[in-house]
Formats: sequence, structure tokens, C-alpha cells
Amino acid sequence: MKLGSEFLMTFPEANLPIEPQGGTDPSRFDLLGVKISALTLDGAADLIGKWVASGTKHYVNVCTSGTLLECHDHPGLAEIVNRAGMATPDGMPLVWLGRWRGFNVSRVYGPDLMLKVTERGLPRRLRHFYYGSTARVLDRLRDRLQQRFPGLEVVGMQAPPFRALTADEIQATAALINAARPDIVWVGLGTPKQDEWVGRFRSLLEAPVLVAVGAAFDFHAGTVRQAPRWMMRCGLEWFFRLLMEPRRLWRRYLIGNPRFVALVLQQGWREGFWKKR
Repeated sequence: MKLGSEFLMTFPEANLPIEPQGGTDPSRFDLLGVKISALTLDGAADLIGKWVASGTKHYVNVCTSGTLLECHDHPGLAEIVNRAGMATPDGMPLVWLGRWRGFNVSRVYGPDLMLKVTERGLPRRLRHFYYGSTARVLDRLRDRLQQRFPGLEVVGMQAPPFRALTADEIQATAALINAARPDIVWVGLGTPKQDEWVGRFRSLLEAPVLVAVGAAFDFHAGTVRQAPRWMMRCGLEWFFRLLMEPRRLWRRYLIGNPRFVALVLQQGWREGFWKKR
């Protein structure tokens, strides 16, 4: 399997297997070679709840247009996302394209999915582990979520180093998480690192569900502002985030967005995409 340099930097042990995951949700539609799950936020939360209840092991990728571009450039990442139990439509362009093709789909936004699953898990006392970001953000995330959801069981947190993990660190991380016995491991490393992480760590962890949730940690910790809901509904969240962090995000949005549109148009021309309503 061809692997991108980002993968090799994150996981020096390239022999960590990807566990097969596909075929667990009702339907998927293809965008730039990535099979996006056609579902709703409630449907996604229901499915995660069923996996936890049955002890079935899966991982979830929340996908934006940026995720699809990374997958287009790195086939190894595309393979990981295509084997996920769910590859949710996190961005509105993915939702609109799915609806155009006749699917019943709504936005499954990572931060909203995290809140929905957390709330629904309270009566069952689900156990949560947070991996990613920094120690400061994780502390704020835990405190704010436990204040919002009294009784929330956070059984562990880890802020990884800002470099590639060594082979020993990979094994130590897996041992730490397994010892905590979480039901769900939430991963906030940013795309593509978090997508690679859940795919590669799946075979090492006992937790039923691993979920890559993007910037949810920062949003729920209150360290990064979320876009107003009206901007999200209109597909303008990218513009809000660009205004908030122009130096970090200008390339992703000002170059990535037009490139995504061009690639989707090319796919539509090749496959008669626009006729498939």
C-alpha cells in the first residue's frame, strides 16, 4: 500500500494493520474515491451506541472537503477512511453533493457528534478517553464537559508529543488506553493525523469505538471560537475559521477549496455525476 509522508512521520511502524470496517452503515456515496456515509447526526449517534452496546470494534472518521483532498493525494489515507465503520459528512459541501445524488444525508459535524454521543451515554455510564491537543486543552475539555454533563465518566486523557511517536511510545499509548478501559476513545489531532491514528491504533485497542473529531476538543474547551450556526448552515464555516486563524488556514481554504471544486467537477464529467439525482 502506498503511504503518504504524513503517515510515515506519524507512525514509524508501518506494519500496524488496518482492520476491515466497512459495510456497517446503510449506504455510502463516492466523492473523489472516498466512500462517504449517507446518514444523519441522530443516525450516527445511534450506530455508535449500538457498537458500544455490542462490544463491536469500529472507528469513525469525520470528513470535510479537506479530508477528501488529503485522501486524493495519499492513497494510504483513503484506504483507512474507506475501511471506517463510518466516514461521516462533516462539511456542508459533502452533504449537498450527497443530496444531489439522492441520498438522505445531513451534516454529521464532529463537535455535535461528540456532544450527542456523550449525552446519550450518560444513563449507561459510558467511559470516555480523550487523546490529542495539549494538557491544558484536555483539562479544560474535561472540566467543561463534566460541568455540562454531570456524571460524565472521563477515565483518561493523553496529550501526545508534537512529533512522530516511536515504536515504544505507540505500544505505551495503547497500554495506557487499554488500562483505562474506555468505551469510546475521542481523538483530536487534526486531519490527516487523527484519521491515520484511529485506523492504525484500531488493532491495538480494546475500546469498542474510536472517533476522530477534528477541532472538537478546542471548541468544547473554549480555546477556539466556533462559527455561528447560520454560517455553518450556509457552508461558510471555512470563512469564519479563516478570519480567526488566517496565517494557519489560508492555504487550506484559499487553495484547497477551489481545488476541491475542480476535482469534483472532473469526477462529475467522467462519471455522469450530475445526472445521478
